[in-house]
Amino acid sequence: MEKVNIGRTELTVNPLGLGTNKIGGYNLFPNLDDEMGKQVVQTAIDHDVEMIDTAFMYGFGHSEELIGDVLKNNDREKVILATKGAQQIAADRSVTLNNNPEFLTQAVDESLKRLQTDYLDIYYIHFPDQNTPKAEAVGALQRLREAGKIRAIGISNFSLEQIKEADADGYVDLVENQYNLLQQDAMHEVVPYLKERGITFVPYEPFAAALLTGRYSPDNLPHFDEGDHRLSIDLYQPDQLKRNVEKVEKLKPIASRYGVSTAQLVLAWYMKNPLIGPVIPGARTTEQLLANVASVSIALRDEDYQAIDHIFASANL
Repeated sequence: MEKVNIGRTELTVNPLGLGTNKIGGYNLFPNLDDEMGKQVVQTAIDHDVEMIDTAFMYGFGHSEELIGDVLKNNDREKVILATKGAQQIAADRSVTLNNNPEFLTQAVDESLKRLQTDYLDIYYIHFPDQNTPKAEAVGALQRLREAGKIRAIGISNFSLEQIKEADADGYVDLVENQYNLLQQDAMHEVVPYLKERGITFVPYEPFAAALLTGRYSPDNLPHFDEGDHRLSIDLYQPDQLKRNVEKVEKLKPIASRYGVSTAQLVLAWYMKNPLIGPVIPGARTTEQLLANVASVSIALRDEDYQAIDHIFASANL
């Protein structure tokens, strides 16, 4: 696999990573299995999936704890470990956003303990707060980089103007924002700006909360259990759902020609896109993880890349 550069650093990473909101993220998904989650992480490491992307908000630190249990039995240098923070939990369990330098410094130290490591390859400010100057928050992470606690600085869920403010001193290496074939807003202004500045773009929700996996059809629309966060996503609302599923249906003949699943085809498309850095699909089971890994070997032809782009062109208007 051809490596992907991480921002302005000397770090490189394989193009397919692992998102871990389904590993310990009990507040986001029902019926998660901790032991299976750890098996997914171990299987990823065993199959050269270098980037493991987690966050405090995935189970309020539980995802980090599970990953830390796996990391302690592996070669730490084989993993590009990314985590995120910004959420402050009050005594009544309410959540507020905090980018204050003192809070971010404490959050990094707490993540290091849960992950059982003495450094993080990437630390993201997960969400901007309303009050802290963005460059001041990033400056706190720069001091942690100088102290050897983190190797690259990221921000997530920042608007273009917030990104510009955060990168005023040139310290930002990555931006992790929502992007997939059905939700392409990031390509309007954010991604071109990042490309110009040498900042790596990491898309989250590459499967559009499972819509791009191909598991649904116009005659088999999805149904979720109570508590599943996808119930609140715009893509699943009645005025959008059927239209989105019909677009994904058009991928199935292309996937069939390659002998792969729709989900694997979608991942191959992202990895061929020169504007996208590492892709971090989630996996609840080792079978899902291994299916994702197989997408790396797909040699997507230019004409099929363009055909897929055309199918979803309306998402980029």
